[in-house]
Order: sequence, then C-alpha cells, then structure tokens
Amino acid sequence: MRRSFVTILLVLAIGATIGSLAYPVFYSYPHRFDAVKAAVADPGPVVNTPWGPLSTADRDLVAQVEVDGLWEISAGRQAADRAPTQAVKEAGDELVTGHTDLDKRVRTVAAKLAITLPTQPTAEQQGWLAQLTAAQGDAYRREFANLLREEHGRIFQQLAQVRSTTRNTLIRDLATVTNRTELAHLSALEKTGYVDFGTVAHDATASPAAAPTQVPAPAAS
Repeated sequence: MRRSFVTILLVLAIGATIGSLAYPVFYSYPHRFDAVKAAVADPGPVVNTPWGPLSTADRDLVAQVEVDGLWEISAGRQAADRAPTQAVKEAGDELVTGHTDLDKRVRTVAAKLAITLPTQPTAEQQGWLAQLTAAQGDAYRREFANLLREEHGRIFQQLAQVRSTTRNTLIRDLATVTNRTELAHLSALEKTGYVDFGTVAHDATASPAAAPTQVPAPAAS
C-alpha cells in the first residue's frame, strides 16, 4: 500500500513537471507573432485616396524624404565645391543629383495626396550643415562621410517599414525609388574611404538617435 502511494506521488510529480514545461510552448504558439505585431508602428488616422489608403506613417515618409533632400543637397553642393578629394566630390555630386530627382518625385506625390511638405531642414540638420561648414581639411572629409553615411543608414529603417506595410501605390513606388537612391548614396560615401564603419555600426544599434530624423507631420491641405 505504501509502495503504491509513493508511486502515485511520483507519477503526479512527473506529470506536474511535464505540464509546467509544456505550458509555455502551447501558450506561446498562438502568441508567437505578438512581439512582431507590437513592433509595427500604429499607422494612425487613415485617409482613402484613389491610390489606396494613406496612413500617418505614409505621410511621414513623404515629409522625411523631402526634408532629407533639403539638407543633403546643400551638403552635396558644398562637398562638390570644396572638392577635398575626387571621391568626396563624386559623393557630393551623387547627393545633389539623387535628391534633386527625388525632390521632383516627392512634390508630384505630395500634390496628388494633398500633403504639405516642409520647406527647410530641421534644426538638427541645420546644425550638421554648420558643423560641416566649420570643419577643415581631413576633419571635413571625415565629418562629411560619416554624418551623411549615418543619416542614410537611419532612413533605411523607415523605408523598410513603410514599404512593407503601406497600402498606397504612390507611397510604395516612392519608397522603392528612394531606397535605390539612398543605396547609391551609401555606396558613394563609402567609396570616399573616410567612413568609420565601427562607429557607424555602434551608433546605429546603441544610440537613441538611430531612429529616423523626426520632422513635424505634414498637414493635409
């Protein structure tokens, strides 16, 4: 009798152990995508357009592309004019050419979707331009390559999210073209030979500034 009682206790203990181990597995399976869903930003108010629904995230991307162009064109022209090296000059020319084309596309998209665009760089971007203007020689070359390289890396996060979630064909096309342009700029900046990849990688993963440069959400006209 005593032996049977001990056996029952052992069976119950083993069952309880198996249950405690199995519960997280069975519970987590239907919830396995909860973290992914939580990581996707709330698209905010959605407006219907002939090209599909337009979310706040969509509008923010249009504004971001425009405001990035405003300061990067200025930075590119400065680099091309100062021409400290041929590679830096070519990177500057690439910035000007790419963002001039993107500016035309952004304005076309904004007009169709009734989005008001920013008209000047953010205070942070103006600070970067002042920082570049004050730099000289090797310091300038490094400031130019690393500031622009880091900022281009940041917008890829925003582009990827909007490109994968938008239901608006105009926004999807703009994100696709912008992605190609930004990649070309990244390559040109890296060819200067002045990009500190260790610092860029650390800042992109460890710094709160790794998020895209924030601009006020453009108001619908």
